[in-house]
Amino acid sequence: MAADDRLTPQGGPEEDLARRLRDTQHRVRTLNVPPEERARLAKRLLAICDVAKRDISHATARLDGFIAYLDGEFDTPSEDQIT
Repeated sequence: MAADDRLTPQGGPEEDLARRLRDTQHRVRTLNVPPEERARLAKRLLAICDVAKRDISHATARLDGFIAYLDGEFDTPSEDQIT
């Protein structure tokens, strides 16, 4: 993933994912949560960045889920979960 230096062509899934990861990292840094929670979230985001090196589509799916978690949304409604 290239930096946003305006020297490389824009577009494509790699650049989109890089931009979203950067925005999410900023969001995690500025969350008003205890330091332990921020560290846990940062580690989770770091794991997504690591996956992005090998599998863009999997990293995108994981990032979508992480952002949904940050937004307070969950991909499985609680009433549909098996108890």
